[in-house]
Amino acid sequence: MPYTTLISITELAEHLNDPDWAIIDCRFSLADPERGRRDYFSAHIPGGLYAHLDEDLCSPVIKGVTGRHPLPSITGITQTLSNWGIDSDVQVIAYDESGGAMAAARLWWILHWLGHESKAVLDGGWQAWLNKEKPIHSGIERRTPRNFIPQMKPNLFVDSAIILERISEPDSRLFDSRTVDRYRGENETIDPVAGHIPGSISAPYPDNLDTEGRFLPREALRARFQSLLGVAPVENAIFYCGSGVTATHNLLALAHSGLGDGRLYPGSWSEWITDPSRPVEKG
Repeated sequence: MPYTTLISITELAEHLNDPDWAIIDCRFSLADPERGRRDYFSAHIPGGLYAHLDEDLCSPVIKGVTGRHPLPSITGITQTLSNWGIDSDVQVIAYDESGGAMAAARLWWILHWLGHESKAVLDGGWQAWLNKEKPIHSGIERRTPRNFIPQMKPNLFVDSAIILERISEPDSRLFDSRTVDRYRGENETIDPVAGHIPGSISAPYPDNLDTEGRFLPREALRARFQSLLGVAPVENAIFYCGSGVTATHNLLALAHSGLGDGRLYPGSWSEWITDPSRPVEKG
C-alpha cells in the first residue's frame, strides 16, 4: 500500500535503498533562500535530492500580478519530477525541518494536484531524523530520470474570482492558515498590506503539530477540522496563507484526518492584495 499523507521515521528508514522510493529534501528559509541548499549539501537523508522552493516548486513571480510563490507550470514541474526519477511507480517522500510546514507540504500538494497518489511527508522532518540518530549523507545525489505523466486534478485549487464569488455563501468556508497575529493584521513583516480576506476564519497551520513538531494524532486532527468546518462540506473548504505554501500544511493535515480534500487558493494573501479593489479586513 502506498503512503499518501504521512510516514514515520522508522518506516522511511526501512526503504532507504529502494530504487522505487524518491526522497526529496525541501528545507527552505524565507529569510535566507539559499540556506536550505547549503544545509542539504552538508547533511541530508541518504539518497535524497534537493528541491528549492523558489526554483523548483514555483514559477517566476510577476510583480503586481501574482503572489510570492506562484504554482509551477505543468510543463516545468513535469520535467523537474522526471529529472528527479519519479514516475507512477515511485513512492515520493518529502521532508523539511519544520514538521512539513514549509516546502515539504507544498511538494505533497503539487503531487496531489498532478494526480500522483504515492506521496507522503516525513512526520517530524529532518530534526526527528537526527533525533533518532538515523544515517546521513553529504554532497549531491542523483537518480536515474524517469517519465512523469501528470493526471491533473484541477478542482483542487481556486482563484481570486472564485473567492469573491463565494465569500458570503453560507455553505462555504475560507480559512487563513497564517498565525493569528498576521491574520489580525497586528504583526505583518512579510507582505506590504496587513489583515485578512473578509469572512475568512483563522486556522493557524502550527495547530496541526505537537510540541515536538509531529502531526497530532489522526483523531485530534479530525476533531479540529470538524469544528472548523461546522456544517460545510469539506469540498467547500478553501485554504490560503501568505503565498500558498503553509496553507498546504492544513490541506495535508485535513487529508490525513480522513475527512477528504479541501481546496487551495495558491495566490493567497500576497496575490489578493495586488488588486486594491479587493476587500481587506483587520482584527
